[in-house]
Amino acid sequence: MAKVGIVMGSDSDMPIMAKAAEILDKFKIEYEMTIISAHREPDIFFNWAKSAEEKGFQVIIAGAGKAAHLPGMCAAIFPMPVIGIPMKTSDLGGVDSLYSIVQMPSGIPVATVAINGGANAGILAAKILATSDPVLLGRLKEYSEKLKQDVAAKAEKLEQVGYEAYLASMK
Repeated sequence: MAKVGIVMGSDSDMPIMAKAAEILDKFKIEYEMTIISAHREPDIFFNWAKSAEEKGFQVIIAGAGKAAHLPGMCAAIFPMPVIGIPMKTSDLGGVDSLYSIVQMPSGIPVATVAINGGANAGILAAKILATSDPVLLGRLKEYSEKLKQDVAAKAEKLEQVGYEAYLASMK
């Protein structure tokens, strides 16, 4: 049974939402992904959100741009954590989406990651689930240790080759 529901308002959000899915795959967390427009398909959206708990979802990751109502509406219906991903927009660069998601009324919180922050949404969902799953917590600790080792390796390389050679190797 899927533990995470991933929902986006448009297929144009797919590249960012896929980053959340890739992280969940890395941590071996089951998820279900779909596209639903809260504005264009309100009945379908309400049915999906109302059935999310029944489906076994423990967290929802919802991505939306512009008015970005999808994460907030999920939070209004779904009783467990919702993580919102504001999408970068051509008009206002995603600030419109960010403000729509973070400015929820008292009592209806949405955890919000950076604009286009799909990977961090996946990591946050994993961390939420890890509070009651010691095996997943172990995977997260290993992931964090690898991040630390990657930074240390980059610092060592910089010390060895100097910044000009390091920059050249990045191209």
